[in-house]
Amino acid sequence: MLQVRNLQKHYPLRKGIFSRVVGAVQAVQDVSFDIGASEVLGLAGESGSGKTTIGRSVLRLVEPSGGTVNFEGRNVLAFDKEQLKSFRRTAQIVFQDPFAAINPTMTIFDVIAEPLRVQKLASGSELTDRVEHLLNDVALPLDFAERKPHELSGGQRQRVVIARALSLEPKFIVADEPVSALDVSIQAQIIGLLEDLRHSRGLSMLFISHDLAVMRYLSDRIAVVYLGRIMEIGDAKQLCDSPRHPYTQALLSAVPGHAGSEGRIVLKGDAPDPRNPPSGCVFRSRCMHAKPECADGVPPLQDVGEGRQLACIRYRELG
Repeated sequence: MLQVRNLQKHYPLRKGIFSRVVGAVQAVQDVSFDIGASEVLGLAGESGSGKTTIGRSVLRLVEPSGGTVNFEGRNVLAFDKEQLKSFRRTAQIVFQDPFAAINPTMTIFDVIAEPLRVQKLASGSELTDRVEHLLNDVALPLDFAERKPHELSGGQRQRVVIARALSLEPKFIVADEPVSALDVSIQAQIIGLLEDLRHSRGLSMLFISHDLAVMRYLSDRIAVVYLGRIMEIGDAKQLCDSPRHPYTQALLSAVPGHAGSEGRIVLKGDAPDPRNPPSGCVFRSRCMHAKPECADGVPPLQDVGEGRQLACIRYRELG
């Protein structure tokens, strides 16, 4: 359904009264992946790794600097205004902060109905019926339709955001950290809801999170991102049970119950400045297995068997 190839997003850095470009923040660099029909791909990484930028670039909520994005065989990056509006019917997003994603002056009915009105897909009694059906799909009482966002809890607001994303009956959803702002007990409810909706509606999904434990439950495959590049990608269960890349191993060691025999892996230093990333492998400055040749060139994602891909020159030793 979705093919992303060599996706890039750079933000220019400007200086002086003439706003001269003096550099760039390399938020996303040469990211490639596929998502099949009814498949969930998890996108994991630390804050600032470029996960959200990847998701928004795929939907053209931010304009990519390079690469290609094909959705059902069509080049999304070549869409004009009308084609992009039509694309919105098939591809939607669930934002991280449910309160910031909702207009606080609108009723819940109007929040959910807005996409249907913009796309001119329903009005009158049909619009009311569809909003009530969507409230039922996300397990909210019908009388919530007349409430305002501040009258709802965080979990209830996130259900409203999900209902709005589903209103156009999309085939593909980008779920951008949809549970990170919620209490743990509410997180489980929202993840369960997404899982049920995925199967009942046949949704494909790009599920963005820093929590690999949550991601393992919902995702078919997981891609691990560091400083705008994919380090490892593979089957969710296999990747979590036997991580190959040092960065994936470090992320998983921070998950309770996943530390392994070597215990918690604490990465040295801070993540590099994306304005001036390290040469060669971008992870080498924090990698516990780095060696001099890691600086010589960017390691490509290569097939290491069982559907796993790894961006590391030491992949044979890491098996």
